[in-house]
Amino acid sequence: MPRTRIIMRVTAMAIGLWLGLATTAMADGRFPTGLNPADQQRLQAFDDARAKAIAEARARGASEDVAELDQALADDPVPVVPAEIEGVWRCRTIKLGGMPPLVIYRDFRCRITDDSAGLGLTKLSGSQRTGGLFYDIGETRLGYAGAGWIGGDERAYYGRDGADDQVGYLVRVGPDRMRLELPLPHLESDFDILELRR
Repeated sequence: MPRTRIIMRVTAMAIGLWLGLATTAMADGRFPTGLNPADQQRLQAFDDARAKAIAEARARGASEDVAELDQALADDPVPVVPAEIEGVWRCRTIKLGGMPPLVIYRDFRCRITDDSAGLGLTKLSGSQRTGGLFYDIGETRLGYAGAGWIGGDERAYYGRDGADDQVGYLVRVGPDRMRLELPLPHLESDFDILELRR
């Protein structure tokens, strides 16, 4: 099986730290087979979790929030070209399912960076942060393995603490819109969307 190309930018120090803390299987760059078993199961449940969470949000969410959710979900995926998505984005988290069934946060700042090491994401502001790796999986989406942390705390990395780990897929739906979709998060909701807009 060909080795999947990691396309993330991180500093040399972060690479060393991440590889030391992640599972050894993940360090070889395979996605999703290099993820820990619990995260592989989350990705296997992706479609079902997504459909159930969207249905619950539409049925029980406030009408104005449902309209914003539908706008965020609009349009079909297009190919992701790393060179075209670098830079700073407005980003907001949309939490679906659970109690309450739909929460849409205000815009914060995210950055996607690319160099010879590859492509990666960091949420730069807000109380809830995320950062991680993108993986080329040969489709109109990228795989994602990262971790969440609280702003002001030390940055988290995938594999350090399973309770912080996040996995999902990045889809691009236009020149200025993308969605990072994260199934079955550990806290607060059944499905998260980080909507990125320019």
